[in-house]
Amino acid sequence: MTTEDRKFLRLTLDLATNGRGLASPNPLVGAIVLDATGVESGRGFYTWQTAKHAEIVALEQAGASADGGTLYVSLEPCCYEGRTPACTTAILKSGIRRLVAITEDPHPKVRGGGFEILQQAGVEVVHAVDFLPELSMEAQRQNEAIFHFSQTGRPLVTLKSAVTLDGKIAISRDHGGWITSDIARDHVQQVRHDHDAILTGIGTVLADDCLLTDRTGLPRRRPLMRIVADSFLRLPLNSKLVESCEDDLIVVSTSAAPPKKMQMLKNMGVSVHVLDGTEGKVDLQAVVAWLGKQQLTSLIIEAGPNLNGALLDAEIVDKMLLYYAPKILGTMESIPIVDRADGQSHQEMIQFRDSRVFSVSPDEFAVETYPLKTADLAKMNR
Repeated sequence: MTTEDRKFLRLTLDLATNGRGLASPNPLVGAIVLDATGVESGRGFYTWQTAKHAEIVALEQAGASADGGTLYVSLEPCCYEGRTPACTTAILKSGIRRLVAITEDPHPKVRGGGFEILQQAGVEVVHAVDFLPELSMEAQRQNEAIFHFSQTGRPLVTLKSAVTLDGKIAISRDHGGWITSDIARDHVQQVRHDHDAILTGIGTVLADDCLLTDRTGLPRRRPLMRIVADSFLRLPLNSKLVESCEDDLIVVSTSAAPPKKMQMLKNMGVSVHVLDGTEGKVDLQAVVAWLGKQQLTSLIIEAGPNLNGALLDAEIVDKMLLYYAPKILGTMESIPIVDRADGQSHQEMIQFRDSRVFSVSPDEFAVETYPLKTADLAKMNR
């Protein structure tokens, strides 16, 4: 792998970001073609609307100059026919002699199959994971929701919260104001933009009268689906959520909810789904499974401590994203991130892995981390 290879692979990742909010339920992909003399002759990125994969866009731009050239891609080319023909077929037809890719596609229908087909046909395949592990990890993070969805059929669930240094999200008697800065809240909007759906509980809606919208102003393939867990349909008809509904609001409830209220919400364009769980509560596992069937690949949680605790105890949360402000509330009345039914002993503490800390503003930082689930702990204890 050469310095030039590293440069163009970096560019494919940057190109792929042009598809943010526009590619789901398919991955973000960038591609660049160099002709046989090493001159760039084509580039592309994927969006759902254009349908053509990034490799196809780049190859079509390159035309005949792709013959004998090099194709750089951020993700292994697909090798099966789905919504579009297999990219491997087009690559072989173009005469590309060398493929340099950042990461393998873990989709069950690919998983190295694209690389194998090209190699067997005489194309030199260079896999960056052997040379640039950090870039490979970045590529995997770029598409972690899609990778998770393609392997499980369920959206990647991220629990997000803004917290003080002493781990509090609000004061019980005061829900006004913000914990984090404008910069941090703008970052959250970018995170919302990258997600297909957002979920909160009815307690948060009643306390904050929130909108839960993507306010970046950036184009999206489909609206951010707003979801409220509301066992008894307490959602006010005059709430901001209901009044702003444009086929983008889902309420998940139980059979204990008043039928009249359910019909009133439906008449206002709200989609109401009954998913009964135990103890008169919504079946949260069923909610996530249902979202997967709707091809929603990523779900962000912005809720209060009770719902956060229930989601963590049910091992539904795949990832946590915590924004820390340089503040301390320092009162017993302040509200924590999580209130759990479990967690009464050290043995019941939730553990995390692969934690990453990054700066958000000069005085604020965020922690990205992944909860260890029962299956993970079982593997560790073998």
